[in-house]
Amino acid sequence: MSEIDIRSILQLIELGQRTGELFVQAYPTSSSGFGGLMSSELRLPRSSPSWFVFFLNGQIVYAGETESDLLRLKDYLRRYKTETALDRTSASAIATFNTPEYGYLWSLLENHLLTPAQGRSILQNMVHETLFDLLSLHQGSFVFELGTPLTPQLTTLEIAPLVTRIIKQVQEWKQLQPHIQSPNQCPVIANAASLQEGLPKSSFQTLDRYADGQTSLRRIARYLNRDILTVARAIYPYVQRGWLHLTHHLSEESPPSRPPFRAWQTARVPRIVCIDDGATVRKAVEYILDRHGYEVSTIDDPLKALSRVFQLKPDLILCDITMPELDGYELCGMLHQSTAFRQIPIVMLTGKDGFIDRVKARMVGATDYLTKPFGESELLMLVENYVGQGQPNRSDPNRQTISALGELNLNIT
Repeated sequence: MSEIDIRSILQLIELGQRTGELFVQAYPTSSSGFGGLMSSELRLPRSSPSWFVFFLNGQIVYAGETESDLLRLKDYLRRYKTETALDRTSASAIATFNTPEYGYLWSLLENHLLTPAQGRSILQNMVHETLFDLLSLHQGSFVFELGTPLTPQLTTLEIAPLVTRIIKQVQEWKQLQPHIQSPNQCPVIANAASLQEGLPKSSFQTLDRYADGQTSLRRIARYLNRDILTVARAIYPYVQRGWLHLTHHLSEESPPSRPPFRAWQTARVPRIVCIDDGATVRKAVEYILDRHGYEVSTIDDPLKALSRVFQLKPDLILCDITMPELDGYELCGMLHQSTAFRQIPIVMLTGKDGFIDRVKARMVGATDYLTKPFGESELLMLVENYVGQGQPNRSDPNRQTISALGELNLNIT
C-alpha cells in the first residue's frame, strides 16, 4: 500500500457509494509495501493478520479480522452479562462463510438475548477497533470486490467522521511510543507498592485484576467499555516509571496455526475434497487418491459445495476453475474468507496455463494450481506436498474402488 493508503481507499469507496467488501492483509515489517489487486499474487506468511470491511452504498456495515474466533464478541458481551449465551447459541445462516462473528451476533438478537441498541453498540465498537488497526497499517495489500451487501444490516456507519476521529487517535497513539507499542501488549505489575500508593483504591483493584501479563490492552479496553487510547493513556505514566511492564502473550487472541502435516497425518487418513462439474475428472481423482490411501469426496455442484465442505472438514480442496453458476475463483474466495478454511490448502484445477489465471488464483487465496491435463504422478506429488502420504493399507469397510476405470495410465483432462 505504498501507492495508496487505507484512508484514501475508504474515501474512494464512500465517494463511489460502493457496496461490497474490502480485504486487507498486512505485510511483515521486513517486506516492501505494494498496493492494489496485483499485490495479492505475492506469497504472504499465513501468520500475517488480515481484515474484512463490509460496505453498503459507501457506508460500513461490519468489520473484523478474518482469523478471529468468537473471543472478541464474548469480550463485548461481558458488559451485558450475556457472554455465556454464545455457548448455547447456534450460528445464524447469516454470513455463514465470511463472518461467523456477525452471524452469531444476529442469533443473539433473534433469540432476544441482546437488544438492537446493544447490538449496534457492539458493532460500532468492532468497526472502530478494526479501523484503528487498519489506519495504523503501513505495509500490506488490498482487494476491494463489488458484491451483494452483507444482510441484514443492523446499522451503517458513515466513513468520513469515523475515519477523522480514528486518525486523530492513531496520531496520539504514536506519541506513546516506544513505551507502548501495540494494543496486543499485556500489562503486568512490576512495583505493586508504588502503584498502590499512587492510585485510588478502586483504580488499583481494577489494574490488579487485569494486569496479569496475559490480558491485552485491547481486551482490557473492551472489558472497561473504553477505547484503546484512553486505556493506554491511563497506564502510560506507570509504564514510564517502570511500575508496569508490557509483554507480548500468545493468548487466545492469536490462535495457533495448523501444525505441519507430519504432526497430524498419522492421527487419521488425510481427507480430500474435489469440486468439479466434470464426471471424468471427479472419477479419476477419486480413483487415484483412494487407491493411494486418501479419503476422497467429490462434489459436482459448486453451489452445494459451500455447505458440503463445512460438513466434510477436508485437509485439502481441489477446485475446478470453469464451472457453471459459480466459478472456481468465486468459490475459492468464499472458502478462503471463512475462518474455518483460512489454513486449508485450496488447489485450483485449470485447463489454462496463463499468467493471469495464476494471478487470479492467488488473488482469491488459492494455495496452488494444477494445470489440466495432468497425470497420476503430478496429482500425487501435489497432494503429498500439502497433506503427506495416504494410508493405502488402511482397513476401511466403506472404501470402494472405481473398477470401471481399471488400471489405466490416467491422463486427466
